[in-house]
Amino acid sequence: MSTRPATSATVAVREMRDFLFAHGTDYDGARAGFRWPDPAEFNFALEWFDVIAGENPDRPAVQIVSADLSSRTWTYSELSRRSDQVANWLRDSGIRRGDHLIVMLGNTIELWETMLAITKVGAVAIPTSTLLSADDLAYRATHGRARAVVTTPDLAGRLSGIPDDVLRIGVGDAVPDGWLAYADSADAAHEYIPDAATPASDTCLLYFTSGTTSRPKLVQHTHASYPIGHLSTMWWLGVRPDDVHLNISSPGWAKHAWSNFYSPFLAEATVFVFNYDRFDADSLMQVMDTHHVSSFCAPPTVWRMLIQADLSRLTHPPRELVGAGEPLNPEVISRVREAWGGTIRDGYGQTEMTCCVGNSPGQPVKEGSMGRPTPGYPVVLVDPATGELAEREGEICLDLSQAPLGLMTGYYEDPEKTAESREGGYHHTGDIAVRDEDGYLTYIGRADDVFKASDYKVSPFELESVLLEHDDVVEAAVVPSPDPTRLAVPKAYVCLTAAAQQDETAAASAIFAYSRERLSSHLWVRIIEFVPELPKTISGKIRRVELRAREAERVAAGDPAGQHHDRDHR
Repeated sequence: MSTRPATSATVAVREMRDFLFAHGTDYDGARAGFRWPDPAEFNFALEWFDVIAGENPDRPAVQIVSADLSSRTWTYSELSRRSDQVANWLRDSGIRRGDHLIVMLGNTIELWETMLAITKVGAVAIPTSTLLSADDLAYRATHGRARAVVTTPDLAGRLSGIPDDVLRIGVGDAVPDGWLAYADSADAAHEYIPDAATPASDTCLLYFTSGTTSRPKLVQHTHASYPIGHLSTMWWLGVRPDDVHLNISSPGWAKHAWSNFYSPFLAEATVFVFNYDRFDADSLMQVMDTHHVSSFCAPPTVWRMLIQADLSRLTHPPRELVGAGEPLNPEVISRVREAWGGTIRDGYGQTEMTCCVGNSPGQPVKEGSMGRPTPGYPVVLVDPATGELAEREGEICLDLSQAPLGLMTGYYEDPEKTAESREGGYHHTGDIAVRDEDGYLTYIGRADDVFKASDYKVSPFELESVLLEHDDVVEAAVVPSPDPTRLAVPKAYVCLTAAAQQDETAAASAIFAYSRERLSSHLWVRIIEFVPELPKTISGKIRRVELRAREAERVAAGDPAGQHHDRDHR
């Protein structure tokens, strides 16, 4: 491990980090006094993580508990040294500053080693879910201009559509012929010496995010926007030095970077991971008790499953309880408060930015509200119809005349979409909220048709595009069907060909199977309803808003008529 001194950038980040610590429960003071650090050069791995490792070498950085409840902990110094080795090995393997690497790993220590190493080299990470299909991965490799893919050999089949000149780096045993073996990095030099300083404005991360089009957009973040920008997320989470922070999130999605990487490391806390095979509330609470989890962030799906169990089994509840993804219903919040004494605090942000709205520690929490703007974020409401500022209800936007550091550079190689997102001098989130007299924002819904299912964004257009490829399908429209556990599941209204109408049960089975083969598992259509025609506007556009309302009314009434369920893959 290289012993690295603090740089001016380190000092600037630490000054604002400590300011937020000092104003952790002082909302007005934090908002008034916070200023984004804005260094010309910054490398999170070299000028933050390695500095912390030198100052507190034995502080636990990552702790992973496996399904069998065995546990392993890596200190800041161990992770610093290993990431130095991996960085040297990547550079020796031909990876250079600016190269793009897809990182498709689960919650294993190699994920943290690789992300830090890529940052040290000055390369660009494209974190990617292990759930993706081969087609999805091929698109990401091409659109993201990937130089290499880091993954496990058991996922080799997913790389079938990726060009041969893209390096394959295998983590684990039985690495296929022609791949580089990640294990060889153990023989690399222990001290990494960077070839140059890292401009803070250089690209550090590329994240794919679903939108309303058939293909996801690619969000571009710098060495400052996420690594430093997550100071706002750290403050919202309430995580502090020596905290054991558990965030339940899958790698490859931005929330993992939010709460399993930047925020806890900025706070000098421990990232805690529980790799269960199947979710079990009792096991989760046992692990949280055993390992003294002090800060806990989970998506609403997990919170809803937790309250089905006996919450009193957790004898030492975490100090901080946080939820994100979509609003939690009051019943969940009250049940947890009664059992654990704490209140789940909601927050809001997107892949395009860090946490910009949140219920912060020590402040009144209004149930159903996302909270108030976090330090450094100029959040405004804009009337979607007029483009004018709105006092009470409108689209959540950021005032670009005071552009926050935590906002993306733009959509990678897509100036049109970037310009569209910045229309009128505001960054547009596409989400509608209402603001009360105290400045608290409550989420109303999407300005477009994107919805959340099991905490993953679902683009109806993407699913419809696949369904329309099936020979039996004439037209299709996908909407969310309310679900008590997943919040919503994708439901398709489908118009069949005349021939397929003769046996709707067989048609449904065939369409379910077809979509499963071509979509990632988190996008699978779960319900199909066959209809003679779809409601449309005069111009011929499908009125999904009408279908959403129809489905919500059906579920509320408990009417099962006309529904075909994918019972084999619930």
